[in-house]
Amino acid sequence: MIIKVLGSGCANCKTLEQRTIEAMKQMNITAAVEKVTDYQQIASYGIMRTPGLVLDNKIVVQGRVPTVDQIREILQQEIASGIV
Repeated sequence: MIIKVLGSGCANCKTLEQRTIEAMKQMNITAAVEKVTDYQQIASYGIMRTPGLVLDNKIVVQGRVPTVDQIREILQQEIASGIV
């Protein structure tokens, strides 16, 4: 599983990263969380607002910081759909 947090390193981006890591711990998911801060790379995903969360090259969150529970739900949906 490839997990990326897209953003400039602002407080919201850091919060999204921390909450994603916490959700993964709660679900016993072992994967590296990559921070993408380069604006060209972020733009290549087609998002207009950060932070963004990408699972295996699929944008699942953009422009907001979901709760840990919401991130867990997103991860569960992606795992169940076989994308992750």
